[in-house]
Amino acid sequence: MSSDEDVAAASRQTYFIGKKENIVQSRRVVKSVGVRDVLVIYHQGDFYAIDVRCYHSGGPLHQGDIEDFDGRTCIVCPWHKYKITLAEGEGLYQAVDPSVKPLKPTWCSKGIKQRVHTVTVSNEDVFLTLNDSPGPIDSDYYQTEKYRTNFFKEGPKKTK
Repeated sequence: MSSDEDVAAASRQTYFIGKKENIVQSRRVVKSVGVRDVLVIYHQGDFYAIDVRCYHSGGPLHQGDIEDFDGRTCIVCPWHKYKITLAEGEGLYQAVDPSVKPLKPTWCSKGIKQRVHTVTVSNEDVFLTLNDSPGPIDSDYYQTEKYRTNFFKEGPKKTK
């Protein structure tokens, strides 16, 4: 790591999320951290943290199922069934090469769509460091004041 990277890492703020025992027991916790609403998940021995609203249409990821797709742990948005890897924030989709017979679907990446954050555990306390990497990520829109104002004015979307 360069000295610039050391300075940047040291300047990042860490936020207390809760006691490890409580988060392990509840499996999911939604917290307002700085200017973001973040979902912290405990799944099969690992902690993950992602923006709480789906990059596609703002769906409530804290209500989504966690499933494995081709060896990758994902959360599935309850609104439109978008699959998002918990570790990287990649959007996954299933594709088929029509020139190959028999047709065999494969899981492909749309790239990073959901902002993921770093979770650390120290002395049985769980902390979060926000991902402040430059450049927009699709889920950033649902963390803006414009979205929050409209969301709370209009209310959540109704699902069918």
